[in-house]
Amino acid sequence: METGSVTTPFGRRSMTLGMLSNQVMAGEIKPDQSVDKWKLFRALCEAKPLLGIGDRALAVLNALLSFYPKNELAQENGLIVFPSNIQLSLRTHGMAEQTVRRHLAALVEAGLLLRKDSPNGKRYVRRDRAGEVDEAFGFSLAPLLARAEEIEQLAAEVMAERLHVQRLRERITLCRRDIAKLIEAAVEEEIPGDWQGLYCEFRDLIEGLPRSPTTAQLELLLDELTALRTDILNQLEIRVKSTKQRGNADYIERHIQNSNPDSISELEPSFETKQRAMAEQGKGREAERLEEGRGEAAQSRQEESRQSGGRNDGGGLKSFPLGLVLQACPEILAYGPDGIIRNWRDLMAAAVIVRSMLGVSPSAYEEAANVMGPENAATVMACILERGGHINSAGGYLRGLTRRSEKGEFAIGPMLMALLRANAPAGRRVG
Repeated sequence: METGSVTTPFGRRSMTLGMLSNQVMAGEIKPDQSVDKWKLFRALCEAKPLLGIGDRALAVLNALLSFYPKNELAQENGLIVFPSNIQLSLRTHGMAEQTVRRHLAALVEAGLLLRKDSPNGKRYVRRDRAGEVDEAFGFSLAPLLARAEEIEQLAAEVMAERLHVQRLRERITLCRRDIAKLIEAAVEEEIPGDWQGLYCEFRDLIEGLPRSPTTAQLELLLDELTALRTDILNQLEIRVKSTKQRGNADYIERHIQNSNPDSISELEPSFETKQRAMAEQGKGREAERLEEGRGEAAQSRQEESRQSGGRNDGGGLKSFPLGLVLQACPEILAYGPDGIIRNWRDLMAAAVIVRSMLGVSPSAYEEAANVMGPENAATVMACILERGGHINSAGGYLRGLTRRSEKGEFAIGPMLMALLRANAPAGRRVG
């Protein structure tokens, strides 16, 4: 402080040990110490969460700094500013004087200002004959200069924490995208696994995060999402490796069969011609038998699928588990027998009711069932019901999907996954 003495506040304001400690600290400023006031103010804006001050208190402090005549805060230039509350109100864009006084008190309490009150409590300056400041009464900016290094260090900590949180959020976003895309790919490729359970676990983790999470909560979420992504990747890698091994085994077997060094065709060219003709006749008969066998096998698979209420690949489309369909399209549950859908037969019955309700013609639905298969057509109707508010003509939309399915341009998986993401928190009961 300029006078080297302790000052007490005017009027009813009481003296505290904190005020005394701030005055003692301000008296320990080095003679040659200085700092750019606006650079220090920017550091204060960064460090405000750790200093316990708000935006409006910083606006008042900014006004006080604007009354300081120099850009460099230094003891040799004097550290007292003495604007009236009216002037401060103008510099703070019309802030009420009562509000200005409240925030001045907050700055003093935070140890960023000191009061140097005059005998009558007014703020003014006394000058000598040369016009130089002899003594001033007002607010001392000495604590800012004394705590400059501390404030800059606190600002650096806040910036580092903000950068850390930003990187955590980026990594969480990447993890979320990876998990959603990997589960969608696994469902689309029909890879065995509890993908529905993993997706529910994924949604529970995301929805359990508070609206304004702490750094510790973000770190915990990232660890849990990383572990979940690793689990999914491990399951998919096992599938990829097994597929690759089967492919290599088939290649090796074909290579052995085609590389017999004792081939008769190389030793007896005349016999090779006869052997080729006989082989072509045999191939024709074998192809006929193979085609008959394929037809019988396909018919058997369809019969087994209908009996088990399982998958149907009608129209080349991939079907999905009934539980997944109902979780993605919970609205159709209300149209099942007694409000419950227990199997594919119940779903197809509900789809007929929904078809009539949405104005889809029987011919359009029958065509879809012929092209896609009855289970897939029922699934599509459930999806159309779920997105009813976004579809103007359900019949035209279904016919469009049927035409795309005929051309091999339509897949149910992306539609189901989009609805599953939208309806994951619904938690409806499946019978």
